[in-house]
Amino acid sequence: MTMLSLPFSTERLLLRMFTPDDLDDLYAYQGLPEVARYLYREPLTRERCAQSLTRRAAGTAWAEDGDDLVVAVCPVGEATVVGEVVLKLTSARARQVEIGWIFNPAYGGRGYATEAARATAALAFAELGVHRLFARLDVLNTGSVRVCERLGMRREAHLVENDLDNERWGSEYVYATLAREWNADRAQ
Repeated sequence: MTMLSLPFSTERLLLRMFTPDDLDDLYAYQGLPEVARYLYREPLTRERCAQSLTRRAAGTAWAEDGDDLVVAVCPVGEATVVGEVVLKLTSARARQVEIGWIFNPAYGGRGYATEAARATAALAFAELGVHRLFARLDVLNTGSVRVCERLGMRREAHLVENDLDNERWGSEYVYATLAREWNADRAQ
């Protein structure tokens, strides 16, 4: 597998690799409890965000199970990072990739998550040779449910109380699409 052609622009967004200069923007949403609650973890500290940026800026070989690629999302013409889209290689042999997104709630309701996820998914199928793209999300995360549905992904599973978020048992949906389905939908 190869790397994505980044930077890449959509009508309203620029998708690019993170840089160390993105620390303030990353911490602005990764440090929020309302963002972390759907990730089954505590909000990130500024120090953890800085460590994450060092790893993200270095990139990944994108060859082995567990490798990931994190794409910064900025409105066109602005340097501000409003969110990110993550691709995680879960099976290199079977070309299975998990997609996820995290956005600053201050920029919610503008369709940025859908637009960025759609562009990243298209690049993953076209450039990385992905066979199956899937998303796992907390059932209470209705915004991400809508993104999956707008992308034309099908709900494949409802995992009940499969993870513990502090004191709350969380349930997840799994959404997915195959390369042939993605390409057929785009051809119509």
